Amino acid sequence: MLSPRPTSVDAVAVAEVARVVGAPLAEGPGNVHDVQVSGVSLDSRTVRPGDLYAALPGRREHGADHAAQAVAAGAAVLLTDPAGLARLGHHPEDLDPVPVLVVPDPRAVLGAAAALVYGDAAHGLTLVGITGTNGKTTTAYLLESGLRALGEPTGLIGTVETRIGDTRVKSVRTTPEAPDLHALFAVMREQGVATVVMEVSSHALAQHRVDGAVFDVALFTNLSQDHLDFHETMEGYFAAKAALFTPEHARRGVVCVDDPWGVRLAAESGVPVVTVGSRLGVRADWVVEHHGDGPRFALVGPTGHLTLQCHLPGEFNVVNTAMAAVALLELGHSPDQVQRAMETEPLVPGRMEVVTATDPDPGRDPRCIVDYAHTPDAVEAALRALRPTTPGRLVVVLGAGGDRDRGKRAAMGAAAAEWADHVIVTDDNPRSEDPAAIRAEVRAGAAEGLARSVDGSGGGGTSRLRGRPSLRGRMVAPGQALGGSSQVTDEGSRRRAIGAAVTWARKGRPASDNTVLVLGKGHETGQEIAGVVHAFDDRDALRAALDGLVYRPEATQ
Repeated sequence: MLSPRPTSVDAVAVAEVARVVGAPLAEGPGNVHDVQVSGVSLDSRTVRPGDLYAALPGRREHGADHAAQAVAAGAAVLLTDPAGLARLGHHPEDLDPVPVLVVPDPRAVLGAAAALVYGDAAHGLTLVGITGTNGKTTTAYLLESGLRALGEPTGLIGTVETRIGDTRVKSVRTTPEAPDLHALFAVMREQGVATVVMEVSSHALAQHRVDGAVFDVALFTNLSQDHLDFHETMEGYFAAKAALFTPEHARRGVVCVDDPWGVRLAAESGVPVVTVGSRLGVRADWVVEHHGDGPRFALVGPTGHLTLQCHLPGEFNVVNTAMAAVALLELGHSPDQVQRAMETEPLVPGRMEVVTATDPDPGRDPRCIVDYAHTPDAVEAALRALRPTTPGRLVVVLGAGGDRDRGKRAAMGAAAAEWADHVIVTDDNPRSEDPAAIRAEVRAGAAEGLARSVDGSGGGGTSRLRGRPSLRGRMVAPGQALGGSSQVTDEGSRRRAIGAAVTWARKGRPASDNTVLVLGKGHETGQEIAGVVHAFDDRDALRAALDGLVYRPEATQ
């Protein structure tokens, strides 16, 4: 779905756009200085009359190859690089008299151009940006829910959806491209939104998608292996995240220092930050203190002692709740207001989301949960959260995405095998890769994780298998299970894998003692296989399995 645009925009002279992007405005047919710009697009298919069309270089093709289509749709001016200018020369008759602005890196100036055209709408909003490997979406929903509870008109931009007040638009990516982002800011300002909470991905920071916006508060949740297919190294990944904590992008920050990357960011941040910590021995401005096993916890800091409610299972969600609370404090809300705001229970789609049968049967149904975890740390954290609250057996359905960071696949399998009683390896979004090959990498890691839990050397600390002969190095073939009290099986069909998990969890002791955890896709409603996106929703498939029905994903379209 396309991002909405504001209903009224004061057009900007092309000469002013040229000044902002640092490109000379060459004379051409007619008086180009009279050209007015009223929108920005980097997709020729979404160009509207009066738009600036940004013809950017891509991995497979150059946007300049679609310039004629953009001009035919009404583009008033083109922005491109020298390579794009050379390509434009192939069809000049289709482009005259549209002026062309040429800069070395058009993506780097696109945010400034979009901010100008859309009236610097970000300056009329309070902006909160959240970055980190895990927890961005949950923290964003917790914070937005808290703001709503305090009566504040809000906007939300993230992986699952975009909200403009009560209006919802499905998100195309976690952080929109700069033209869409600034158009959204303008729409939100028109609709009376006061505060915007948004997820800021590392890709977005590296690709200048949030340029032209300065966040009042920036949050950092954590950093662990992910996206190394794009950033190549953890150092490069960290540098992208850290860019949010510079005066160009933020005024102040909230940093979780539970991992070494957070400690480093707090020390190197270019803007003032307050820190949050939950681990023993961690020094932080705001410290999470636990009181028993209930959902309430204490947050102690320089301006007081807060008692907060955590509505989602898991230690990591306690930290997410604490981060949202400190962000509210940084936005100027009192401790009493923050405590009251965090009492409201949010629904975070696909994040530790409980799924029940249409007609629940407590005697027959296991606890079933869907979560978006798709990194080794997130897989371990989700299972660690559920292990103590599962009196019986814990089964996990897990896959890994294709055309993405291959280095995390085995580690995800290992984390699953160290914490679950039964791991069912299945397909996630294979994309262009061979699904069986991806599953083999996850299974190999699961075999190693099982071996570590057997001999007691695993980081998970699961001593329940110690004393059994080591299974290190033993591969698992498709359809084969590793014997003993832990199992790893292979089922390529995600629908059948989810059904098998429910069937397995219903056997033996009371089913209600057991837990089924389906990881990897969370809120997603499609599965990409060989370039085709098929309708599929883990939550619907899980509910169908509980209902004893055959899941028919076409019904969700």
